[in-house]
Amino acid sequence: MRSRTSSFLSAAGGLLLGFAPLVSAAWPQDVPLEDFIAAEKELALQNVLANIGPNGTKVPGAGAGFVIASPSRVNPPYFYTWTRDAALTFKTLVDDFVFGNTALQPYLDDYVHSQAILQTVSNPSGSLLPNGGGLGEPKFMADGSRFNGNWGRPQRDGPPLRAIAMIAYSNWLIEHGELERVNTTIWPVIANDLSYVGQYWNATGFDLWEEVSGSSFFTTYAQYRSLVEGAELAQGLGQPCKACTQTPQVQCFLENAYWNGEYFTANINGNFGRGGVDANVVLASIAGFDINAPCDSPSLQPCHPKMLSNFKVFVDTFRDPKLYPINARYPANSGVALGRYPEDVYYTGNPWYLITLGSAEFLYDAVARWEKQGFVSVDSTSLAFFKDLYPAAEVKTYKKCSKTGPFRQILNAVTAYADSFVSVVQDYTPSDGSLAEQFLKTEPGTPTSAADLTWSYAAFVGMAHRREGHFPPSWTQSVTSAPEVCSPGSVTGVYAPATAAGAPNVTIGCTSTVLFVVNASTYYGENIYLAGNSSSLGKWDLNNAMPMQSSNYTDVRPMWFAQIPLEAGETIAYKYVREQDCGQPAIWETVERTLEVPACVEGSTEVLLETDDAFVGERGRSGGC
Repeated sequence: MRSRTSSFLSAAGGLLLGFAPLVSAAWPQDVPLEDFIAAEKELALQNVLANIGPNGTKVPGAGAGFVIASPSRVNPPYFYTWTRDAALTFKTLVDDFVFGNTALQPYLDDYVHSQAILQTVSNPSGSLLPNGGGLGEPKFMADGSRFNGNWGRPQRDGPPLRAIAMIAYSNWLIEHGELERVNTTIWPVIANDLSYVGQYWNATGFDLWEEVSGSSFFTTYAQYRSLVEGAELAQGLGQPCKACTQTPQVQCFLENAYWNGEYFTANINGNFGRGGVDANVVLASIAGFDINAPCDSPSLQPCHPKMLSNFKVFVDTFRDPKLYPINARYPANSGVALGRYPEDVYYTGNPWYLITLGSAEFLYDAVARWEKQGFVSVDSTSLAFFKDLYPAAEVKTYKKCSKTGPFRQILNAVTAYADSFVSVVQDYTPSDGSLAEQFLKTEPGTPTSAADLTWSYAAFVGMAHRREGHFPPSWTQSVTSAPEVCSPGSVTGVYAPATAAGAPNVTIGCTSTVLFVVNASTYYGENIYLAGNSSSLGKWDLNNAMPMQSSNYTDVRPMWFAQIPLEAGETIAYKYVREQDCGQPAIWETVERTLEVPACVEGSTEVLLETDDAFVGERGRSGGC
């Protein structure tokens, strides 16, 4: 007779082959947690690979090396490749590869090739040349072509996360005698991304949830780690890294700008209408976990007192059954279902599988570090976290001195706490083991939003590895204290197509940046595009026109804008266009405007000309769909 675990694995294989699962309707809720994790980890990895082109069974038409966020094409449409999601997914695959899964190497090589090409794709955020602006584009079509819809852009976490994933792979290759391959093929891709970080780390952009523009803890953390690791790799390769000179200032900003005395305010430098409690801090910390970093490391590890305090505030926020009724079933100081931030309204604002799993991983990481160092230090900042799980906790250091003493009791309690978050996911995993983006915040906790979310599956694989004691190589060995005084700045990047990795040898003449600004009152769902006679403006083809941004839009100043590098000296003819909802025809302006692009200043990214226009023509009306 087969065990429940082997039955589930058979069903998982059957599911990928298109057969119905051969398990009871109660699976996986009726099996021990250990069995659930073992079975689901294998299925999760299969489903990650099923969402990667060109051979992913769930994503036909995806290009080689492109991670598709979800096979879902409508409600919501996630059949795209996001730079951030792909980088996080491939970091998980690099880790799995380093842990011994050598069958993954072709996927890693495809990723390097695909990203080298992707860096050169001109898009609404810009292009690779001359200033790297296009690297901040958040998403592309499944075949790697330009996505031209209105979106929250730029997003500045993609380049550093991609650099981190490729650095991890490069370090493995160097250890296995392939330094020259890294130097000639992979380093040029990494160098472009590091240049972007060094140039734009102090500029605002949209957060990882793609909703608010400002400075985001998650983004700053990724930028910091990429520069730390980039400097080490560059030194080993004998390559320059001007961007890496910004590391101390990024670290200073990370340590000082977000902490409010109780938790890290996740997004700053903007008017967000939120309290700042957000999963992005927890996800940042687990993405930067280093088993060899002490808990007081400036790299803000999960066991850092401020991170533990932040974790308690974050979890307690969602523990409230008024926010998430589904959590009423869980006792105090047990894991609960967790979402992005308490003010969330996307799909009514529900728990996310990847965030609940990430919180378990956060705790496993902390336990692993305490075990390795042999002590747990409790201070006034972290005391409340510990007292929830070990009521006798005091401000002191608990050393590992017996199998039953306070040190062991604390670690056992935190481990059980971590397991309880995984149990929440087990409670709301369907019988086929699939993981969507979210599950409802009310019973019965039905999966909702995008099905088969790649990031959810990758999060499960990562959590399971940490629980099993598998840790990626260290990256914090060169981390030092931040400067006492933070100084904002940047370093102008140097960009070039990574031709050795397969990128086309794109070139560009001297350009000047023009900021197009138009007042255009719009209804929700209506967008403004900029069309014109130049290739940058789509040559009058609305499908290739430039989508404008509305992040500064107010009722008083209904401003749409687009900052575009244009060929110097060119005469531009242009019009603004209203993109209507419900399939209604677009509304073009009734006037044609012209401007002369200023002479260029070599190496400058400053705006040299700004328009101040008002839309001339018919106003849009919602189709009511």
